[in-house]
Amino acid sequence: MTRQKNELPPAIPHRLDRRSALKGAGLALSASLVPAVSAAQPNTQAAPALPQSSTSNAERLIGGRTLTAIVASYASQSRAEAIPPAVRERAKKVIFDEMACACFGRRSPAGEMTARYAAMYHSAGETRIYGTDLRAPLPYAALANGTAGHGFEVDGAHVIGGHPGASIVHAATATAELHKSSGADLINAVVLGYDIGVRMVEACGGLFAMIDRRHLQSDFLFSLGCCAASGRLMGLSAEQQAHAWALTTFQANGLNALFAEKHHISKSFCNGQYAFGGVSGALLASIGMEGNEDIIGAKDGVLDAWGDGQHDAAVTAGLGQAFKIMGANFKFFNAGYPIHAAIEAAMGAITRDHIPTDTIASIHVGMPRAALAVVDNRAMHNICVQDMVAANIAAGGLKLADEPFPAMLSNPTYVRLRAAITAGVDPDLQRDAPEGRGARVTIVTRDGKQHALRVDNPRGHSLRGEISWNDLADKWRGSLPHCDVDATIRIASSLETLPQAETLFAAFGTARV
Repeated sequence: MTRQKNELPPAIPHRLDRRSALKGAGLALSASLVPAVSAAQPNTQAAPALPQSSTSNAERLIGGRTLTAIVASYASQSRAEAIPPAVRERAKKVIFDEMACACFGRRSPAGEMTARYAAMYHSAGETRIYGTDLRAPLPYAALANGTAGHGFEVDGAHVIGGHPGASIVHAATATAELHKSSGADLINAVVLGYDIGVRMVEACGGLFAMIDRRHLQSDFLFSLGCCAASGRLMGLSAEQQAHAWALTTFQANGLNALFAEKHHISKSFCNGQYAFGGVSGALLASIGMEGNEDIIGAKDGVLDAWGDGQHDAAVTAGLGQAFKIMGANFKFFNAGYPIHAAIEAAMGAITRDHIPTDTIASIHVGMPRAALAVVDNRAMHNICVQDMVAANIAAGGLKLADEPFPAMLSNPTYVRLRAAITAGVDPDLQRDAPEGRGARVTIVTRDGKQHALRVDNPRGHSLRGEISWNDLADKWRGSLPHCDVDATIRIASSLETLPQAETLFAAFGTARV
């Protein structure tokens, strides 16, 4: 059940009085300016798009309204009934997969540590920490679950880059549990979260542009999607949503230096922090806290701080018609997403041409320049393309639950193959999809023969076609010891019919800690 906008969140003992001046503020959206979204019919009216040349605050107004007002109005009126069936189906799969990732990732170093940290704020009866029998206040449960969700590199990615699901899904599920939301409302919140979060990344030029221009990992912008999802489940008004986004910006950032760490700790934690920041922003707004009412388009706001002045139109383009969750990608083994195509190409060439491992003389991995920069010779094994390709070949293929390092470092076959691997920019992939996740692997055997295979989009990529529930069942069977995977998938696949989404959360089971 989605809360009405004036209903008190159960974790908040009282609501602060709103200043009467807010009633006349420019952000208040009258019915004459903002058409209501029908709960019975899909919303077929797309939000207006800006000219691409827009750079100043004045030029960012559309019909006299600010960007934040337009998006906040859409967010506060969104309904599950307005979401097309194919989008709902994708959302259900994303929700199931991301929850499974959090249960699976609880045993990761970052997942285990954040669970202990969140449990320091133990609050009986609030929100569960997945994979445990612990509970914590809403923001801390979102923090712990989002961190565990990216604890291993098995959570979904996105065509825009990054890991929106590890943050947005766990902000939404934690809020849905506390507010006893229906399955349909949870689906709507997650779809909305992707629509806001991904558009913020697009409006700022995309993942690689953020890295190049700002030295920032763009996932931090997904915190605004977390806030939108959480705020919708709380029943925030458009005005409150706008303030919540402003308050969220104080609580999320992400220096790209995190890729240089050794043990995938802060790289996991950041996704939980973005969920924490978004949920906290929504909670603060729900009790009357305020921020800049046009935080997206205002002078010194989101677009001024992080945008490039060329993609402002992405904030509203296609809103209500182009659902960003359709760009969500699924992973089927534990590795950074740019590595997946390389592993698939290497193992595919070996299988196709029946190449014995001991005959391999050299391996070259070609990738687009931007993707290669993310995974080239990294210290973290599971985001290092050379390490993961060599480990997969040495092991004859790695399964989801396999953790080959550090034991693999003493495997003589791995050591030999790792020394034989080179990586570089592939001219064809760079030309065809410069921000893509494709790879071409060329294996040269000792007889001088070359064996090459190009994979443009790895398995699970949204451009490769929809994955099935059977695919997800095969991914997770045997990896979630406290969960009946097939029974849980049956619940997840009918999520929109559940009076309370809690039924799905309980199905994942608990482990006593």
